[in-house]
Amino acid sequence: MLDRFHYCDAGRISPEAPVPVLRLQKTMMTLGGAGNVARNVASLGGQAVLIGLVGEDDAARQIRDLAGQTPLLAANLVSSPCRPTICKSRYLATNQQVVRVDEEEVRPLVEDERAAICAAIGSALPDCDAVILSDYSKGAIDDGVTDFILREAQVRSVPVFADSKHRDFSRYRGAACIKPNARELAQVTGMDTDSEAAAVAAARRLLEISGAEAILVTLAERGMMLVERNGTVSSAPARARQVFDVSGAGDTVISAFALASVSGHLPAQAMRIANAAAGVVVGKLGTAAIEMPELLQALEREEREARYRAGGPGKIAALAEAIRLRELWRQRGLSVGFTNGCFDIFHSGHVALLVSARAACDRLIVALNSDASVRRLKGASRPVNSLNDRQIVMEALEPVDLVLSFEEDTPLDLIDALRPDVLIKGGDYTVETVVGANLVHEAGGTVVLVDLVEGQSTTKVLERASRNLVAV
Repeated sequence: MLDRFHYCDAGRISPEAPVPVLRLQKTMMTLGGAGNVARNVASLGGQAVLIGLVGEDDAARQIRDLAGQTPLLAANLVSSPCRPTICKSRYLATNQQVVRVDEEEVRPLVEDERAAICAAIGSALPDCDAVILSDYSKGAIDDGVTDFILREAQVRSVPVFADSKHRDFSRYRGAACIKPNARELAQVTGMDTDSEAAAVAAARRLLEISGAEAILVTLAERGMMLVERNGTVSSAPARARQVFDVSGAGDTVISAFALASVSGHLPAQAMRIANAAAGVVVGKLGTAAIEMPELLQALEREEREARYRAGGPGKIAALAEAIRLRELWRQRGLSVGFTNGCFDIFHSGHVALLVSARAACDRLIVALNSDASVRRLKGASRPVNSLNDRQIVMEALEPVDLVLSFEEDTPLDLIDALRPDVLIKGGDYTVETVVGANLVHEAGGTVVLVDLVEGQSTTKVLERASRNLVAV
């Protein structure tokens, strides 16, 4: 499908009828339907092969152009003179959809169309890790095409993930997962889905009907729920901060869930990833795709919130938690940086160090000397601020992803346990004098020295404060 978004001003009501008069400002076009699924797969780093049915018209040419402009997306579209390309035109004013106009002719496949679609699928399957069957019930995926997909995928042990508007879910027997929304689940099963218990019962009924391994139900403002054939039930609350447009959100969910599943995540983990992805895209206007940095940021925020809800710290953590997060970040291909210090009276030199440190890595761990450690290094009058106060300040800073503390005079033990990819210190050090530099180098990491802000240190701040005291 081709999705057109017409952005308009609506300043008055028509004198001819009680409708707004829209003044067109700009028009944007994006891949819709299965094209939006493929676009989301590609934007998350997967190689997507888009197979679908289009007409022989300008809309089809625009779809091919859009697909050709999308990295990691290869389009193998079947052209048919028998039908027009499906187009959905949405008119928006003040960020709200006013009306949608659909151009389509829903009709059964002719034999040549069916054969061409199956041939395209058959040629792509040997190189694929999964099939996402995005069935908008417009006629392009009939029983013959569905049977071919499931049969050929089973022969190659390729999982099939189905997102369908079709009423007969028994046609997806053998699928790895089927993703209805609450309304679709109620329609297919004839059961209530208003409560979590009712939705679980309906999903289990759909497992019987479909023979699928799992049912992923999207529940709008209630989040989503996963019911597996082995009896496991998992749920995740809605994560959207602000909902602007739900267009294509289901496409994002099935894309993220399938990609996470074939990347080795357990079904419940894949659901939470898909839920985080959905929370991002509904905050965008139009049929939107999610980028990997956005998803990672959403997952990190979710992790922090989960720790808060459990009564644990946000960014403040013990070594065991830091090691777990370091492994998680590395699995996601993120570089981990480490810096340390007393950070007693926070000043612009500290800001410069932390900003530069975060620029040198994807995730930054900051380790603070304990109060006893500061006293041994700086004297009995230090620290001015307790470890608890210093941790709270550090936790509030955006460049910082995790805050640790250590009792020793140096953070050598922490560095040995964490083996960061990047070790960052101020420019008053040399690489040879940086504690832990040899450990980081041995592990293939790097040491970065950051230029200091002249005249800025806690000691100098205290000296200036002392000189400014006035005795009365």
